[in-house]
Amino acid sequence: MAIRQIVKEGDSVLTKHCREVVKFDDRLAQLIDDMTETLHDSGGVGLAAPQVGVIRRVVVIDVSKEQNQVIELVNPVIIESSGEQEGLEGCLSCPGEWGITKRPNYVKVKAFDRHGNEFTIDGEELLARAFCHELDHLEGILFKQKASKMLTPEEYEEMFG
Repeated sequence: MAIRQIVKEGDSVLTKHCREVVKFDDRLAQLIDDMTETLHDSGGVGLAAPQVGVIRRVVVIDVSKEQNQVIELVNPVIIESSGEQEGLEGCLSCPGEWGITKRPNYVKVKAFDRHGNEFTIDGEELLARAFCHELDHLEGILFKQKASKMLTPEEYEEMFG
């Protein structure tokens, strides 16, 4: 496993529509392992393949405090959502920037695991937010495009100091 460099806003890879994974092989497993290590090193809760420069539909998410419950999603698609939440969102590709976004409060995702087995998973609150945020990356969309308000550093410090 290796920690990969996280691509920052301004790099065109973050605006690309990602291609589906068609080969479930050792190369895919290595990418997922590297993304997991990179995510845990970064302290974030989610990472999409374009954030490490790979234009493939792969996401890893871990919303656990212990960082030991990684969810691996290959070719994920949101198949159901409901409710609404509004809250603070940031992104590893936009360090130091925070915005207020509206997302569904419940999301169900259909995806494949690293071996090509299809499954569904659902999440509420932070996990639902993470699903939406990371799947947006696969379409070339940054959270800032969906934010109703971006916070200044002073506003962020005042709210979350």
